[in-house]
Parts: sequence; C-alpha cells; structure tokens
Amino acid sequence: MLDVHPRQQRLFIGIPKETTLQENRVALVPHAVATLTAHGHRVIVENGAGEKSSFSDYEYAEAGAQLAHNTEEVFKADVLLKVAPPTHAEIELMKPGQVIISPIHLPLMDAEYIAQLQKKRVIALAMEYIRDDETGNFPVVNAMSEISGTSAILIAAELLSNTRGGKGVLLGGIAGVPPAKVIILGAGVVAEFATRTAQGLGAEVRIFDNNVYKLMQLQSQLGRQLHTSVINPSHLKEQLQTADVAIGAFHSASGGSPLIVPEEMIMRMRPGSVIVDISIDQGGCFETSKATTHEKPTFVQHGVIHYCVPNIPSRVARTASLAISNIFASMLLRAEAGGVLPLIISQPGLRNGVYVYRGSLTNAHIGERFQIRSTDLDLLITSHF
Repeated sequence: MLDVHPRQQRLFIGIPKETTLQENRVALVPHAVATLTAHGHRVIVENGAGEKSSFSDYEYAEAGAQLAHNTEEVFKADVLLKVAPPTHAEIELMKPGQVIISPIHLPLMDAEYIAQLQKKRVIALAMEYIRDDETGNFPVVNAMSEISGTSAILIAAELLSNTRGGKGVLLGGIAGVPPAKVIILGAGVVAEFATRTAQGLGAEVRIFDNNVYKLMQLQSQLGRQLHTSVINPSHLKEQLQTADVAIGAFHSASGGSPLIVPEEMIMRMRPGSVIVDISIDQGGCFETSKATTHEKPTFVQHGVIHYCVPNIPSRVARTASLAISNIFASMLLRAEAGGVLPLIISQPGLRNGVYVYRGSLTNAHIGERFQIRSTDLDLLITSHF
C-alpha cells in the first residue's frame, strides 16, 4: 500500500482594513504574506490595511498579496483575519461557511450581534480563546499580554503625574523618597511583564492571585522573592487603601474575567491613584470599570483615575502586528493539508476558540451572558459529518 498524502488545499485569505476602536494593528505583515503566497495560498489585502502599523501597500504587493480597493472584495475570501471584532456592517458582507478569526470584546457585544453572526452561518473563532495543544497556553493572549503588562506600568507612571490628573508621584521614587506602591491582580503573563517593568522602574510591587502555584511560578521566573498573597478581601482592601496603582490582569479561558474589586473598595482608594484594567475586554475585574478608547482613555470615579482601553497593544501597533502575524501564519501553514475546517476539527486548541458554528452559538459563557441557547461544538461537528 502506498502512503497517499492529502492534496494541498490552497487557502483564500482576506485582510480588511480596521476602522473601529481606533485599531492600528494588522493581522498579517508583509513577510508573513510572502511565506503564505510562496506556499501557493492567495492573500487579498485592503488598501491601507497596514499603514498604521507602518507597513505600506507597496510592501504587501511585493510580498505577493492582491490589493483590494474596497472591503467587499476582501470579504469574498474564505478565511478572514481581523484584529478588531467585525462590525454589524462587516457581518452583513459575510457568506455561509466562511471562517472569521478575530477578537471578541464582551463589554461591546450584545445578543443582536450574536444573532447576526448565527444568521450568516459562518464559523467564528475568538483569537484570544485559541489554545496551543502542546503547552495549553493561549498564544495570542500571551503575546498581547507581554505588551499589555509592560505598557500598563508605563501608562500608570504617566497617569500618576500632575499633568495627567494624578497626585504627582514618581513611580520609582528617589533617594530619601519611597517609591509608588503597585498592586497587581493576577499572576499570569501580564503580571510577569508588569512586575518586571515596575521593578525595573523601582516601584514596590504586590501580587494577588488565588492560584498559589502561579504565585510560586512567578517568583521563580523573576528570580527573586515578591510580596504575594491569595485574594483575601480584608487584606486586599487594606493594600488598596495605600496603593498608588492597581492593575487588573486576570484572563478567563471560558469568557468572562472574575470581578475581584467591588466598588466599596475603590471608594476607599486614595484620590489621584490609578487603575489600569487590562481585563476590560472580558468585562473587567474592577466593579467601576467601563470600556474606554485610545482617544479618551481615562475617566475618574470616586477620585480614582481609570484606564480601561480594551486594545492596549494597539498603542504599539507594529510590534503587536508582528507578534499576531507570526501566530496566524504558523496556524495557516498547518491548514494547507486539508483546509481550515479540518484543522479546526482535528485540533482541540482551535476548537476552543470557536464561539459560533454555522448558525449555532457554541460558547456557554456567552450564551449565559445574553440568555442565548448554546450547543456543544463536538456535537455539532459529529452531526455535520
């Protein structure tokens, strides 16, 4: 018996220009496009899609991409890659069976949005829920978390200044003057890079998480003893009362971030202190958090400055685009043996990202949030085949 290899299936990949949420990133950069086109895949990129990340149309054309003059042309592709959630207008351009990979921002989502996706019978994947089968990590989340963790401390340092409405505290302090106190909720990748940055600037850092193993792992990764604690409400309240900065850095594999800090605790924080809620794209872990934009990133409640922008990595769009593109390009190259759908079916990590499958909602958390019936994806796949 001869070993018969599956026939290579060429993919038709579309990269539209992002127009919402002040999104500056792009899903594929020119060198990733060059790799995909060299493998025989077709890539169509809307004019100007990479400009805000400092990638020109000329670079995309040289990489082998087809340039499109309007969004409608791009949405004829079989696989759409986006770094912002599709808008209602963009969903109307979709076609049955199309695969769309994009983030989802729960605070900005509603039941009508899900119903519109279901009506189009597309296969929608949330890129932040895509899991690596070997490590169990979330590659897109990890990459963006590195950027968000570092950026959160730099943002907080700026917001503490008098010119930004803060109380005029230098994050690292100086000789004879104590440094600022930073509270980090969560002990994942965001916390690791936020801690590295805060300590590099000389701040005092305290980390809270209910997973003791994560706290131990974080201390091991940083190579030094840290002030860590499980989330004891009375101890957390005591620490927040004297904190200058509080960072929300929880990520949920199922959908919604846990609410850790009630409004009553925030009311006791010092006036002019800063909250940076990185978990806002999953609902936020501070009760007073509400999504903001890069144009108007902050608001003040109970005297505390809140920074709740869902797409912090968009502030450094070129770096973020390169990181996302590396992940997507690798994933799409694995799909060439039989297409994206067989890849989704065969890999549990990719299936974990599916939240709408050909007319059915498959994410239980979203279903509970909007009171929509959800169906287990494995049952749908079994019935389909």
